[in-house]
Amino acid sequence: MARRATPEVNAGSMADIAFLLLIFFLVTTTIEKDKGIARQLPPMEEVEPEDVIIKQKNLFVVNVNKSDQLLVEEELMDLKDLRQAAIAFLDNGGAPAGDPLYCSYCKGQRDPASSDNPDKAVISVQNDRLTSYKMYIAVQNELVAAYNFLRDRESQRLYGWKFTEVKKAIDEGSFQGDEEAVQEKLENIQQMFPMKLSEAQPKKQGQ
Repeated sequence: MARRATPEVNAGSMADIAFLLLIFFLVTTTIEKDKGIARQLPPMEEVEPEDVIIKQKNLFVVNVNKSDQLLVEEELMDLKDLRQAAIAFLDNGGAPAGDPLYCSYCKGQRDPASSDNPDKAVISVQNDRLTSYKMYIAVQNELVAAYNFLRDRESQRLYGWKFTEVKKAIDEGSFQGDEEAVQEKLENIQQMFPMKLSEAQPKKQGQ
């Protein structure tokens, strides 16, 4: 009796279906982008840097404990009040008139016990290992917002536009105008209020 030939399975159509499914998932799947804080890291140096010595009055210490409680200058503070406290510190201008550190554009209280000049003012953020990431980000956002507020104020006064809006337009490639000239103005504003956020513990010096 003759043996029947085993029918072959046409795999061509299955390969087409698999290919179509692959394209479908590639098109419809959304990949989440990692979110973080924009920080420019210092260049690597072969020689270990020396400990920075800062006058106590030029140092604004922000401490976050393991329970996400905020301790600013050794006093408990709500997160909503942190931005204004940082602005008052950065904008204080405590150096007297005639002093090389005198800040002519500062509009703070000019308290001699607080920061001399925005260029000397350092904000030191110290976190516990058990501080939540959410609280860490929230604190960083408030401090960066303090710098941006002061930069916007000065750019509005000097040039008639906000620092943050113009910088964002340049970063996104949507700025229309003389970008080179504007970059110089942005750098000028950054020099007026340089962002000095430290997560180290610099050595303190007396008043």
